[in-house]
Amino acid sequence: MNSIRAVLLQAQAQLNNAPLLDAIDARYESQLLLQHALKVNRAWLIAHENDDLAADIQHKFNTLIQRRIGGEPIAYILGCREFYGLNLAVTPATLIPRPDTEILVDIALEKIPANQAAQILDLGTGTGAIALAIAQQRPQAQVTGVDASKPALEVAISNSQQLHIANTHFILSDWFNDLNDTRFDVIVSNPPYIEEADAHLKQGDLRFEPISALASGADGLDDIRRIIDSCLIHLKPQGWLMFEHGYNQAETVRELMAQTGLVAIETFKDLGGNDRVTIGKNPLIVSTHWD
Repeated sequence: MNSIRAVLLQAQAQLNNAPLLDAIDARYESQLLLQHALKVNRAWLIAHENDDLAADIQHKFNTLIQRRIGGEPIAYILGCREFYGLNLAVTPATLIPRPDTEILVDIALEKIPANQAAQILDLGTGTGAIALAIAQQRPQAQVTGVDASKPALEVAISNSQQLHIANTHFILSDWFNDLNDTRFDVIVSNPPYIEEADAHLKQGDLRFEPISALASGADGLDDIRRIIDSCLIHLKPQGWLMFEHGYNQAETVRELMAQTGLVAIETFKDLGGNDRVTIGKNPLIVSTHWD
């Protein structure tokens, strides 16, 4: 038998030399995969690095390493991904939550009062990441998540149950189609926004993620147009619509929002300094409203 340390060093070298993996932290990923195989935390792994690794565990670990060498996203291998402090189950039916999307949650929380009832909608909820993060931070809000994919919606429902976040509701719907005339204070979405011919769809993690959650027409904006075109039917007066979008799409998204009649339009940058989220407000006025 080999020691845990020796097995990890060998796996790290394999990952470093894998042609399909660019700019990964091979040491960190090796540890994560062995922790998963052993069902232990990192502290245990470090404390027992000189222990011998049982043959059956080493075989299981080697299988995980081979999947990663083949380019499979580590989130799918582990079956989970952390987002906004929540440990979310992910499957190949769902987009993998990414750190940049936390910017969208931050912006939404700024528009949702902490101690007031509010109706929030997450369009294309996937794992439920955005909906659940908002619901946890705003327990007085009622958060509805919709997705056109039944397998994805089942993951979101399971995540809400596992995390015991009760102020959520999930509906199978193609964007607004099955929401009738329900109106919301804030509508958020991380819709598909990649151009359908973009070469990146055949590279890295994107090769394994559902294409329906990634690409949207020739310019990547088909779904964003659909949402913007119908948003005023479902936004309360002074309600906010906010999108995550591609780094080069902000100007077009702002124009589409303005053409629809939204006001107070603003774009926010992601962690890398790229335009990533654009918001706009329904200009209709009621006697009491949010700013």
